Amino acid sequence: MRQARILYNKKEAGLLIQEDNGSFIFRYHDSWFQANDTPAISLTMPKTQQEYTSQHLFPFFYNMLPEGSNKQNICFELRIDPNDFFGLLLTTAKYDTIGAIQVKEIL
Repeated sequence: MRQARILYNKKEAGLLIQEDNGSFIFRYHDSWFQANDTPAISLTMPKTQQEYTSQHLFPFFYNMLPEGSNKQNICFELRIDPNDFFGLLLTTAKYDTIGAIQVKEIL
């Protein structure tokens, strides 16, 4: 199992988990859900206390991944399997992303 903290404007909004079977879970932290001034991280993942589950990386997070030659170069240089989307997300979305979301691995 691998886990990552999901940050919105550098504030922790939720948790993204990849289970050992490859499926994914996302859930908002209770404090993020209960605050009136915190937005959903995505229109496709409205604020709710229930967990989101998927057999594949959620499209919102998948769309944060590099593509084409950028993806090839990153995977080659950092020895990441090109099909390890979660590993690629953990590597590329921890510092500088387009938008307010960052993904920080929990070790």
